[in-house]
Amino acid sequence: MPVRPLRRPWRWGAAVIVLVLAALLVRSLATNPRFEWSVAWDYVFSRQLAEGALMTLRLTVLCMVIGVTLGIVVAVMRQSDLWLVRRAGDLYVWFFRGTPVLVQIIFWFNLAALYPSIDLGIPGLDPFVSLDANELITPTAAALLALGLNEGAYMSEIVRAGLLSVDDGQHEAAQSLGMSRTRIMRRIVLPQAMRVIIPPTGNETIGMLKTTSLVSVVAVADLLYVTQTIYSQTFQTIPLLIAASLWYIALTTILSIGQARLEKRFSRGSHTSGPTPTGFRLRTALTRFHAPTPRSAP
Repeated sequence: MPVRPLRRPWRWGAAVIVLVLAALLVRSLATNPRFEWSVAWDYVFSRQLAEGALMTLRLTVLCMVIGVTLGIVVAVMRQSDLWLVRRAGDLYVWFFRGTPVLVQIIFWFNLAALYPSIDLGIPGLDPFVSLDANELITPTAAALLALGLNEGAYMSEIVRAGLLSVDDGQHEAAQSLGMSRTRIMRRIVLPQAMRVIIPPTGNETIGMLKTTSLVSVVAVADLLYVTQTIYSQTFQTIPLLIAASLWYIALTTILSIGQARLEKRFSRGSHTSGPTPTGFRLRTALTRFHAPTPRSAP
């Protein structure tokens, strides 16, 4: 008796609805002259937006370097045997996660209102070094401090989760072999913890790329600030925002590809071998619409 596959016509109905909606959206985007695609396309390759995108990328890299470094330090502090060191790490995370990053940017930018000069030396004696806070805390410095310190609080939680994911038996086995604590961390714990740390770190990096747009409030010439400066003069708001969005999408795509490669590298030897290639996922999704070919019973 032939085996007939279960028919699921609703799948084809849902696919048709999605295709129709997508066609309507594409038609609206293509035929509405108010989008001014030609103007947006010209600005995508303009030198001003390219320099703004470069500043955005530079801020992202520097803030993530600061954030990852602080995150590792704070994660180790929170696992310390000393009560005071643990509480200091907890206080850091509590404060920087508890206040909006936009408030932190504005606060650092106005630090000179609290400390007109930043002195280094021994209390009660003349300072060795005295710096003008207005000259030291530039808009870019305020952005790096705010975004880097804020990111350090979130990265400490990610690093701590990665370290806790390694079974205690791994530590005990390594200690029984006479390995030092530093070597255990470098050769045993970190390679296993990286599989847990890398995916959320990549997500944080992509989030940081878009969060840097907040620095436009203190006039750092990032991608959004450059875009706002241009459309405040030309009044071509929508085409400029489309051009900036295309830059953000392109940079996010590059970072996503880098994240996928890193995940694949650190997933070697694991049963879960990292993200599935896009081509394979697409072929799987398409073939799921087709039921297996029925076969006649012998």
